[in-house]
Amino acid sequence: MTERPYVEVKDLRRVFDVSKPWLNRVLEGGEKQYLKAVDGVSFNIAKGETFALVGESGSGKSTVARMVVGLLPPTSGEVMIDGISMSSQAASSERQRLRRRIQMIFQDPYASLNPRWSVDRIVAEPIRAFRLIEDEKDINARVGELLSFVGLHPADGKKYPHEFSGGQRQRVAIARALASDAEFIVCDEPTSALDVSVQAQILNLMRDLQDRLGLTYLFISHNLAVVRHMASRIGVMYLGRIVEISEGRELFTHPKHPYTRMLLDAVPDVGMTGRQRIPVSGEIPNPISPPSGCTFNPRCPLANERCIEQAPPLLGGVACHAVHEGRTTTHAAA
Repeated sequence: MTERPYVEVKDLRRVFDVSKPWLNRVLEGGEKQYLKAVDGVSFNIAKGETFALVGESGSGKSTVARMVVGLLPPTSGEVMIDGISMSSQAASSERQRLRRRIQMIFQDPYASLNPRWSVDRIVAEPIRAFRLIEDEKDINARVGELLSFVGLHPADGKKYPHEFSGGQRQRVAIARALASDAEFIVCDEPTSALDVSVQAQILNLMRDLQDRLGLTYLFISHNLAVVRHMASRIGVMYLGRIVEISEGRELFTHPKHPYTRMLLDAVPDVGMTGRQRIPVSGEIPNPISPPSGCTFNPRCPLANERCIEQAPPLLGGVACHAVHEGRTTTHAAA
């Protein structure tokens, strides 16, 4: 009997109404417009695993992240965490207990921290909110322990967010995420606002904490170098859909989808291997009026009539008619 995944995302969809106000539509003769930010995304995450979603800006990665943690309700589909549905109205007490085990680390640490609160109050807030510890002395001791966990000094708790560097503020955000004894952490571009050297420190810290505490990560990023360091499995998103999903090492050595290959070709060739590279060309189409069929077809060197007419299913970890039909020989090997 196979073990049930810790996180199960099933056919997740999110549609936004981006129409002009009713009076404008009446006067100007416009119609209602809808944006499919996420269109049928499914994946599983095992306990203790890091699963990453990558793709260009506008692919729907952050929308998925917000739906997974419950910050944004899905239009349809379901998110199950440890066997509990995040969207079900039933068993609300179970869902409430689950919420303290789920935390999120945001892209901009300064924007996610209250500038008027000292760091010890910021880190202690989840402890007080979930009533994990009642005695103030014990709360202060726990806050000092958490700050030490993330490489800060307990005395730093008296400072305010503006007194820290960007990397130190992200360490505070990680300490706050751990304060509720979280088991599942969604990381939405957690290092993109940091310098490269600081990025490495934060990523190593997150890996160490995962090994020490058995954490499960959903890691959102557009940086393939970061994802390669962090993730055991990777899903590649394009215009609201997953176009390829694979083990990390396999994705980087044998990418299948043309979009994945283009993303990898855009990564600087530090080793100067001299292999032919095809940089990412064009831009993501307007998601309000996406292309018919495979939404990648206007940018794909392998597209044919079927690609324009039919959306490919996700088979064998890849959603591409050219791959399914064996028409990939015209593309340079990755």
